[in-house]
Amino acid sequence: MKLRAAGAAAGLSLLAACSAHESGSDVDDGTFGNATMTNTLVMTGQQGYVHDLSARFAAEVPSMVTFAFNSSVLDATAQGILRRQADWIRQFPEVRFRVYGHTDLVGSSAYNKSLGLRRAQAVVGYLSTLGISRARLEAVVSYGETQPLVVTEGRERRNRRTVTEVSGFVAGHPSLLDGKYARVIYREYVRSAEPATGLTSAAVSGATDGG
Repeated sequence: MKLRAAGAAAGLSLLAACSAHESGSDVDDGTFGNATMTNTLVMTGQQGYVHDLSARFAAEVPSMVTFAFNSSVLDATAQGILRRQADWIRQFPEVRFRVYGHTDLVGSSAYNKSLGLRRAQAVVGYLSTLGISRARLEAVVSYGETQPLVVTEGRERRNRRTVTEVSGFVAGHPSLLDGKYARVIYREYVRSAEPATGLTSAAVSGATDGG
């Protein structure tokens, strides 16, 4: 009896050990299928398009222009940078942008916030003269003196700047993916992965008819 009980206990222990590692018993930690998941998110519009475009914009063109002390005037260097920005922006008519204005730490907070706003407005105004619709340049935001690149109480040109960033998409633009268009792209994506057989329908019919 004792021998039979010991055998049963050993069997249960072995079964428990096996069940802990049986197929499907472990929860996927998310790494398996990441490529497919990413494709699906992109096709359905859920992936971070804005984040990706922002990174591309910052990598391909200078996103920042600087200003003289207590000034919102765009000098020749700033205008050259903004022309490069405009060239990039024109490639993506469905994308909107936001311009952030900044100052250095000299002066009062209220005055610097107003100055940062004027700088950002100067950039928006100049971009609009280059053919960029103001409707694509979102509400201008000024951080004033609160986000210096270089922490100093004195004058610092790198802190007297504007930064242009991708902010979103123009609502209802025909270039935007809707659900139906996303499904078409996904269908073509799947079809492109199918190997070509080289067989005609007649050849297939003859092969199945026998001989």
